[in-house]
Amino acid sequence: MTVSTHPRRARTHVTGAASAAVRPVLESPRRRARVLAAFPTGIYLEVRTDLEPSVIAIITGEATRLPNSVLLAADLPHVTVGDDASVGEGTIELGRLSLRARRWWDPAPPLAPVDPVRLAVSLDPVRPAPGLAGHRAIELLADSCARGWLLGVVTAAEQLMGLGPGLTPSGDDVLAGLLVTLRHLGRSTGVERAVWLADWLAATVTYDARTRTTPLSATLLHCAARGESCPEVTGVLRALTGHGALEPAVSRLCRLGHTSGADLAQGVGIGLATVRALAAAPVPPALAGAR
Repeated sequence: MTVSTHPRRARTHVTGAASAAVRPVLESPRRRARVLAAFPTGIYLEVRTDLEPSVIAIITGEATRLPNSVLLAADLPHVTVGDDASVGEGTIELGRLSLRARRWWDPAPPLAPVDPVRLAVSLDPVRPAPGLAGHRAIELLADSCARGWLLGVVTAAEQLMGLGPGLTPSGDDVLAGLLVTLRHLGRSTGVERAVWLADWLAATVTYDARTRTTPLSATLLHCAARGESCPEVTGVLRALTGHGALEPAVSRLCRLGHTSGADLAQGVGIGLATVRALAAAPVPPALAGAR
């Protein structure tokens, strides 16, 4: 780390490790940004861009490594909500901080191939309870996914988007967990109907996400639509395929946030049940003809 000594333009230059998901935004022309939220372990910047992720998280090692994160190799600067910043041309300028990514990580690491019959049966028990436990839209989503009924899936997704309080409403977290699971487990098991369902669900939730939910949650839905997630979700998916212990992985996930971890786990559980059900069901003629 180096510090400029100019008395009026003092700027701290630091490096960090960034998710590959934010690379297009970081390497695009410079754009204005503002501080959306600030916490002791993370700062969320909303960038004025049509690209996604439009919200970038600058975090310390103690924070959850969201798929839109840049992990800072220094202390976070002192900022307040509404402060100006800029992002682009390879750097993030925030207060006196100038941050450049030197390393990158993959927020969507592929799973190893696995026979669907070898998948774990379920995530039960999941504690604490998800924020929307017993909600009718959750029941519709789970039933429709397992049947491969696209209209029901889309209808449930429309009801769940933005549902719940906080920076990442429970309904969005459930959809994010489901999207990532359908895409990754569908690919690793060769269940093409699950990937097909993920494609349609992704199109539904990303179409107008910025007007339906919070900026951060909209960005995370765009990430999930591409199969990008935090390491805690990836750990559960790996355990479901037999690469790791399932119970500790689910426990780590459920510790995220107030109910975010449990909500993500609920979405993962629905995705798991969907892949297992679709793997055992005959392929509809319409889908078979589209191959």
